[in-house]
Amino acid sequence: MLITDNQSSKAAIALEDKYGAHNYHPLPVVLQKGEGVYVWDVEGKKYYDFLSAYSAVNQGHCHPRIVNRLQEQAAKLTLTSRAFYNDQLGIYEKYMSEYFGFDKVLPMNTGAEAVETAIKLCRKYAYEKCGIPEEKATIIVCENNFHGRTTTIISFSNDETARKNFGPYTPGFIKIPYNDVDALEKAIKENDHIAGFLVEPIQGEAGVFVPDEGYLEKAHKICKDNNVLFIADEVQTGIARTGRLLATCGNCDCADKNCSGTPDVKPDMLILGKALSGGAYPVSAVLADDHIMEVIKPGVHGSTFGGNPIAAAVAMEALEVVRDENLAENAFRLGELFRSELNDFIAENELVTLVRGKGLLNAIVIDETEDSDLAWDICVKLKDNGLLAKPTHGNIIRFAPPLVINEEQLMDCVRIIKETISSM
Repeated sequence: MLITDNQSSKAAIALEDKYGAHNYHPLPVVLQKGEGVYVWDVEGKKYYDFLSAYSAVNQGHCHPRIVNRLQEQAAKLTLTSRAFYNDQLGIYEKYMSEYFGFDKVLPMNTGAEAVETAIKLCRKYAYEKCGIPEEKATIIVCENNFHGRTTTIISFSNDETARKNFGPYTPGFIKIPYNDVDALEKAIKENDHIAGFLVEPIQGEAGVFVPDEGYLEKAHKICKDNNVLFIADEVQTGIARTGRLLATCGNCDCADKNCSGTPDVKPDMLILGKALSGGAYPVSAVLADDHIMEVIKPGVHGSTFGGNPIAAAVAMEALEVVRDENLAENAFRLGELFRSELNDFIAENELVTLVRGKGLLNAIVIDETEDSDLAWDICVKLKDNGLLAKPTHGNIIRFAPPLVINEEQLMDCVRIIKETISSM
């Protein structure tokens, strides 16, 4: 008999511990229900969600429009594979292309799959359109990147926890420091077969590391001048999280509103996932213009579930919610307020040394080493006080609430954060 109701947190954690692979270290809370910015555990305690499933739930938990659209489509047709056409995919592809300003989209399921897709597309384009000899194409990446945990991706990671004992590693990558245009230019000049530059506009997993103003614009120009594809991984930063539709801001629909970015930075390839479905279903995508995407032919790349009818329907509704509810503008305004409040607080608090971020993707740096448990202890205390967040890199706490949060809720969360840190 399945145990699904009236299960205690202790029992649920024990089940995972016994029967599940130990590939995560969750905060000790067992969630059962979510709505908007709130989640509830199995005992009925209510929390603010300040992680948003790593920015997958930008539209809030169980947004009624997204859930309704999922249910409607699931009752009609769930999966055909790509052996046949379905009535949703073409509509979705047109919608995505127009929404983000690209000629074509290649639909996938998860963020890591989309990154792998972009890598394959970049290499094939290099061989077939740029004259780079086969097996020689090299992609530049940044130190402290996080693009997923597949074998190829961990090959160019410097996270030893993710890499150790998974070799041999995939060749074809050069790592340079993040936020360093000189290093990018040097790497391109010193290597004859550079095909692309894969970069996160803001390094989320590294601790919400925001590059200098103008970095993306300069990097984009260097790539353009050297016929190198600029590939933006916006799986975490995209879909309004940073206060604009895309952190790279290319063809962004809020460039004339609150955007402080550079609207002429349009990636050659854009990688999306997470909030593309509002967290209701695994949906990811790679977007590019025709001259790049046309190297993809039947049999070259695919996915049984990629582009399925549910994914297409849910993603369109999720993006409509972002537009209709002005979530980019809300993230911009409340992000400014959040950082202002916390900067005032840390001026008089010795435990926190720095607040950084854009929009509603923010982090605080604790005055401890990376191997300290203090940030974890703070997050446990935050949980006890009704707010869920998670450390990264030991001494950094990431704060990323759903973008549907309002000012009153945000200020209540600021109060909880201040009181919790002051009590430590």
